[in-house]
Amino acid sequence: MTLTELKYIVAVARERHFGRAAEACFVSQPTLSVAIRKLEDELGVVLFERGGTEVGITPIGLRVVAQAQRVLEEGANLREIARQGHDPLAGPLRVGIIYTIGPYLLPKLVPEQIKATPQMPLLLQENYTMRLLELLRQGEIDCAIVALPLPDTGLAIHPLYDEPFLVAVPKTHPWAGRKEIASTELKDETMLLLGSGHCFRDQVLEVCPELSRFSAASEGIQRTFEGSSLETIRHMVAAGIGVTVLPSSSLSMPGVQNDLLDFIPFKKPVPDRRVVLIWRKSFPRPAAIDALIKTVSSCDLQGVKYLDPELVEA
Repeated sequence: MTLTELKYIVAVARERHFGRAAEACFVSQPTLSVAIRKLEDELGVVLFERGGTEVGITPIGLRVVAQAQRVLEEGANLREIARQGHDPLAGPLRVGIIYTIGPYLLPKLVPEQIKATPQMPLLLQENYTMRLLELLRQGEIDCAIVALPLPDTGLAIHPLYDEPFLVAVPKTHPWAGRKEIASTELKDETMLLLGSGHCFRDQVLEVCPELSRFSAASEGIQRTFEGSSLETIRHMVAAGIGVTVLPSSSLSMPGVQNDLLDFIPFKKPVPDRRVVLIWRKSFPRPAAIDALIKTVSSCDLQGVKYLDPELVEA
């Protein structure tokens, strides 16, 4: 039994498909399949139900995969302990970040982190929240910057900042120049939303739940359009296709505030999101986590309210 074989079974359990799991592990499908079959023979149990379009997991397979995740996590911790040596800040910190935070926080975070801890480079990975949670549990990343709410993860959580939302409209829109907008007014507009899988999309739909029926129904296609990123959507708004909701930190990006767009605050109660840092409670480099938290709190993001750096939720 090897850590590589355990990584393979965790990948198959996540993807429910041998081909996609092999791609995620950067190996050929035959290599992955042979390794998993070898592990099943060694353990004397069947872990996966093969056949059909989706791979199933047997009851004993669920228990083995859960234990494999714990073993991989401890293996990652062992490597970290060896790497840190006498300096807990020595060596890279692997940081995950969701797509709707990365473009706005990273341009400020990275140079500040280089100044503060040049011996601790950040290895960055953007992804969806659920995928980052999986990578964190598997020890593939050390921590992640995400937005609440989160499932009951058993992870350590440190609130970083609260961030209000605002409405972006073309300069030619009748709303341009207004001081504030009620969330209920959005239902009458052509809305541009992120695609499924983005937590920010769900947060926007909470702001204006009437949009859900348009985004889900085929007859509503003229009422909502989807984009792959907030920056793509912003350019579509500038082109006059519709309006959207953005986090206030997006105004920190150079060139966002131009002659094509107008940004309007919401009426109270203003919708917002809480951005947090999460990590495994067993992660052996708490000083690295503290250094990252301190650097984030020094970033000058427009409109955000930074939270108590000493407050940690577990």
